[in-house]
Amino acid sequence: MAERRITVLVHADESCLGNDSTKPSPGGNGALLEAPAGDSVARWDFYECSPQTTNNKMAIAGAIATLEWIRRQWQHARVRYVSDSEYLVKGVTEWMPAWKRQGWRRKGGALENLELWQKLDQVLAAHEVEWGWVRGHNDNPKNDYADHLATTAAERQERSNGLVPSGFDTWLAQQRARGRYADYDPDREIP
Repeated sequence: MAERRITVLVHADESCLGNDSTKPSPGGNGALLEAPAGDSVARWDFYECSPQTTNNKMAIAGAIATLEWIRRQWQHARVRYVSDSEYLVKGVTEWMPAWKRQGWRRKGGALENLELWQKLDQVLAAHEVEWGWVRGHNDNPKNDYADHLATTAAERQERSNGLVPSGFDTWLAQQRARGRYADYDPDREIP
């Protein structure tokens, strides 16, 4: 009998305050994780930080850490991973297969963030992952919330140290009080 895997929806984002290797550029990443829980939806937040980084590094590092925490929680899962990082989504879905065939090289020479890409490739083996891209800062509530987590982690240099109960519902209520997302159903994407 085939193993039934839980489906986890992830909305992730990254932030880098400066995004410049020549001066202080603290960064953060954040993810909202959602999974069915009986008749409702369980939500968790995950976020981490780095004192000196780039957006691209934080996007890959966030995917690695989020998928590792999913593995710790459920062993193997179906994951729908949604990010506004074209670098991450295209890297995994379009570029990585060619890099692997070419011995982790690209046609133009050395591969930037090689160790992170290789680690992400290892972590992906535990899950069945579908990647999705959304335009950032485009009134997508879950992407906006992930951006909030990432930016706050970067500014405060804080990390969640694992999956923590999500503040998404409170954040969404605050946004609705400001007139945003009035008709948005946060549970409609959950399988």
